[in-house]
Amino acid sequence: MRVLAAMSGGVDSAVAAARAVDAGHDVTGVHLALSASPQAQRTGARGCCTIEDSHDARRAADVIGIPFYIWGMASEFSEDVVADFVAEYSAGRTPNPCLRCNEKIKFAAVLDRAVALGFDAVATGHHVRLSGGVLRRSVDMGKDQSYVLAVLTQQQLSRAMFPLGELTKQQVRAQARQRGLLVADKPDSHDICFIPDGDTQGFLRRHLGEAKGSIVDDSSGETLGEHDGAFGYTVGQRRGLRLQRPAADGKPRYVLSIEPVSNTVRVGPAQALEVDEVVALGPVWTGGKPIEGPFDCQAQLRAHGEAYPATAELVDIDGGSKQLVVRLHRCASGVAAGQAVVLYRPDPAGDIVLASGTIETANNTAMAAAN
Repeated sequence: MRVLAAMSGGVDSAVAAARAVDAGHDVTGVHLALSASPQAQRTGARGCCTIEDSHDARRAADVIGIPFYIWGMASEFSEDVVADFVAEYSAGRTPNPCLRCNEKIKFAAVLDRAVALGFDAVATGHHVRLSGGVLRRSVDMGKDQSYVLAVLTQQQLSRAMFPLGELTKQQVRAQARQRGLLVADKPDSHDICFIPDGDTQGFLRRHLGEAKGSIVDDSSGETLGEHDGAFGYTVGQRRGLRLQRPAADGKPRYVLSIEPVSNTVRVGPAQALEVDEVVALGPVWTGGKPIEGPFDCQAQLRAHGEAYPATAELVDIDGGSKQLVVRLHRCASGVAAGQAVVLYRPDPAGDIVLASGTIETANNTAMAAAN
């Protein structure tokens, strides 16, 4: 097959491209230039998409012996990922930009262009397994990235390759050294790639401006402090609240909700964060056809969070749309709207990704019934 290997400049994508060559495919490497003004150097393990990364990707392609190109996709990335990130925070939600990048850039814009150029598949260095159209967790649970790929459709998966799914990160680095790839010991990128300094609040403030508002006790309605913008908070947050007085019981308060219209942040005790039901919109059936009726599954609520035993059901809503209602068998805490809920089916060969949806609301039905 003709395979386009997306090469970020890191060790994972370099080894993935090399393994695709080993498998007998006709491989071409491509680096995605996602920033209109990339930095000359990355700082430690923060950020990506710098000039340094593009040079590292080119050197890796030379060692592997494959053609290499750079595709400028800054405008698509800015519109579909960065602008979405800012808009979601402005609306009081907590987005996952890595998930959106996989959905809109790597497996939409890039895949469409690759197919138009005659490629049969796109290979990436994600730690996830794919066989027979079934997406599974990686063998390396510490590096598993199935959560951020659960937005992919069956059609997109039919043209995807993930050569690292059977390897641990340690094995990937060992293979890179054996192949003479200089990125063998390069640090992984962390945080949000377009916020290399890690200051998310500062980034949002530059885009949205300061908008002072109140931090309010959810139970009493008492104003406890002031903030510079509700967009700077997320559900479950404890630090950085700058409250004027402690709680009566001396226990910490957490962000319970963000109200963008009134620019209010509501806080309360840890137990008020517990939810037993999640409602998600825009369901994607990564595992194939929608499942009719309630079904048991495991529900993961954040990228590297634990999976909760649950029962899920696809429910009709107004206008002919569908939503996923996920009832957790035990409570989860700090579930934020805008994140994804990903449903898995436990399997001895590796948990299978069934579906995903964007969390709209999280509720405590047991507490509501008691009241």
